[in-house]
Order: sequence, then C-alpha cells, then structure tokens
Amino acid sequence: MPDSSLRLSPSVLLAAVLKPLDDTRLYGKLGRTVASALPSATVWVAGRQAAAPAAPGSIRFVSLLRGSRLSLGRLLAQARYWQLLRRAQPALLIVAAPELLPLTLLWQRLGRGRQFIYDIQENYALNIRSQGVYPAAVRGLLAAGLRRVEAAAARRAAALLLAEASYADELPFLKALPTSRVLLLENKYQPQPGEVLPRAARPLPAPTAPLRLLFSGTISELNGVREAIALARQLRAISAWPGGVQLIIIGFCQQPALLAELRQVAATEAAWLTLIGGAELVPHAQLVAEIGRSHLGLLPYRPHRSTARCRPTKLFEYLAHGLPVLVPPNLLWAGLVRQHGAGLVVDFEQPAAAAAQVAAALPTAIFYPSGPPTEAVLWVGEGKKLGHLLESLLPAATFVPA
Repeated sequence: MPDSSLRLSPSVLLAAVLKPLDDTRLYGKLGRTVASALPSATVWVAGRQAAAPAAPGSIRFVSLLRGSRLSLGRLLAQARYWQLLRRAQPALLIVAAPELLPLTLLWQRLGRGRQFIYDIQENYALNIRSQGVYPAAVRGLLAAGLRRVEAAAARRAAALLLAEASYADELPFLKALPTSRVLLLENKYQPQPGEVLPRAARPLPAPTAPLRLLFSGTISELNGVREAIALARQLRAISAWPGGVQLIIIGFCQQPALLAELRQVAATEAAWLTLIGGAELVPHAQLVAEIGRSHLGLLPYRPHRSTARCRPTKLFEYLAHGLPVLVPPNLLWAGLVRQHGAGLVVDFEQPAAAAAQVAAALPTAIFYPSGPPTEAVLWVGEGKKLGHLLESLLPAATFVPA
C-alpha cells in the first residue's frame, strides 16, 4: 500500500546532478512527457543550476548543483537532494544520476510504497574505465563500486530506462531482470513548444554565400572537436565552396586545457571560426537556432568503445531538422544516414581526403529525397512508451485525496 502522504501531495520528481535544468532528456523529454501524462501532478525537475526554461505551471525547478562538477557544491548536492525528497514527497522518483542512487535507496527503504525509476543515460562504469577522466590507479575501484550500486538499484527499481539499445547487452545487472521492467527510450528529438519542423532538407547556400558547418553539444576531444576544425581548414584550403566556409562550435566544455586551446584558435581564426559557450552552459533553444542557420552538421566522434554503439542525441536533432550531416563510418550512424539520404559518410581522421570527398559531392548532392525522417527520429513514440509505464506505476487511485 502506498503511504497516505503520497496521495495527499501527488508529485513526480526527476533528479540529476550534472544535467542542467533545461537538459534535453531530463526536462525536455522525460519531464514534459510526465507533465503531459499526469496533468494533476506537480512535476519537480532537479539538476545543475541553469536558466529555467519556460514551462507549464505544474513543473517546478530546483538547483542541486551550484558550481563546477569538481567543487564543494557536488557534495552539497547530496544534502539538497535529500531535502528535496522530504519536501516534494514524490509518488514516483525518476533518478538520472548514479551518484544519487545511495540516497534514493535509503529514501525508498524508509517509506512504504515508495517507487523509483533509474534512467540509465550512459554506461558509466565503462566510461570511467576507458575515457581517462580519473587517475588510472582508481578507475577500477570506482567502476566496480559504481556497478555494485547500480546493481542494487536495479533490483529495487520499479523500472529502468535505457537511453541506448546497446546497454541491454553491456550492463550485466540487467540480465537477471524481467524484460518488462526494462524500457528503451532513445534520445530522439522532442520539438520545442510551438516549433514547426521543416518538411524538406535544409538547403545549401547560394554559391556566393558562406557554407556554415556546425559542431554542437558537448565539446570534448572524444567528440572530435579538433577533427571538426581540421576538416573546416581543409575545406577552406581547397576552396570547396565559392562563398567560403565557416565553422560554428557551440556547447559546453569541461576540459580546461582544451577550452583554452579552442579560445586561442577562435581568436586567431575569428574570420571563419566561432565559439559559442565553452565555459558556460548553452540553452538548448540556442543550439536548435544554430541548427536552423547551418548547412552541414558534423559528428566527428573519435572511434571509442564508450560511444561506438550509441547514437548521439545530435544525430536525431540534425535529422529532425533536415540538416545534412557528415558522419564517420560507424555502422549504426552510417546506416541511418544512408537509409534516409541524410548526408555523407567520411573519414574525419583523414581530413584532406574527407574535404575532397565533401567538395566533390556537394554541387550535385540531393539530401533527404523523401524529407526528414520524422517517425525514425522524433520522441513522440518514446513518449507514448513512457506514458504507458506511468499508467502502470501510478494508477488514478494514487492521486485521490485520502
């Protein structure tokens, strides 16, 4: 039996630490879907401090992390999370950060009928072991400890959401669970309120106008920002477009040395390279606006086992807007791009050859011959799956006053 306090104050809490309050998945997809499916509920969205987006009145925003990811604020986020759990008294909790799982498990144990969903957005243990963010001496211990916490949470969660299909094979703690408790919700594109998506490909500019290349989202070495710059340089060097070539890099960078390098490049190459954000979080609406002004979207990810089997959020974003893309020869990405005529498959590790390939293809290329593939890249189908899950976990009686 759910405890009576849940019925007196129906609410749903979505919580992360490093994800900003306007995060495309935490708020834009999960939060908005919950608010739509449960109009009588109060929906709390908690995450990293950022400008809260315009949202329905039933959605409330709370900052858990105020500061950098390596600051004292990271510890204080735990205390703020516990305070918020007591304040919101959620009928359902959706937790999207593994560091919040220990307190989540304690919260569940201390009350009757409390249920939570674990939203798995990354293979966190694999990232710790393979991406070189942490010292080599502690990577194994951190990854093993995190995996034990995730396994405990998986056994007690009402459901687990997977952002990538590959996680079903990669995460060992999922194999012992009934498939009915595991739901794939890919990071497909959720249009902004009132946004009208194009029905045709984003056209290339007139020959006399600049060709705008876009690198958006998380700025990191692994995501290939250096490769994006190298390709743009080569395109300019061979005069691949009569009106010139410009590169826009927009997003957030958590690597101080890389950010300093990018700022230096942007200062010396200001005629053709623009850096937006960098040290600051960029509102997602601003990212979307840049998609609408660009002509080619770049996904120059370096080959790496932590990303090889994932489909990046920005791939869905670019395809939803009919933006032609350049992708590496990753089978998952290349298959989707070729299926819809959405762009070109190039080797970003060979920028001169890639630039020559792009320059030869652009004058006669016809992208998205059948229009943007809305059914394949939009969130609406994922949202319906989430709605069915909510119906099963939160029957109408949960919201009837005691």
